[in-house]
Order: sequence, then C-alpha cells, then structure tokens
Amino acid sequence: MEKKKFSLKNHPGLIFAGKTIFYFLILLALVYLYHYKHVGGGNFIYNEF
Repeated sequence: MEKKKFSLKNHPGLIFAGKTIFYFLILLALVYLYHYKHVGGGNFIYNEF
C-alpha cells in the first residue's frame, strides 16, 4: 500500500485562507489607489456620506 504524503499545498482549508487573504489585499490596494484618484489627493471614499 502507498502512504499518502501530507502536503500543505493541497489542503483545502489553507487554499481557501490563502485565496481569501490574497483577494482582501487586492481590495485594499484598490481602495488605497482610489484615494489618490484626484490630483490634489482628494477626500477618502466615504467622507461625503
């Protein structure tokens, strides 16, 4: 019989956590870049609500 090797690369929970962190960082980067959309730096997105 073959023994299954324990691999962290294929663990579903770690894949989910990795993707979640990755997409959260992309979202933060987009919000940060949106802040500098205007020449003067502008206001933050939610200041006018």
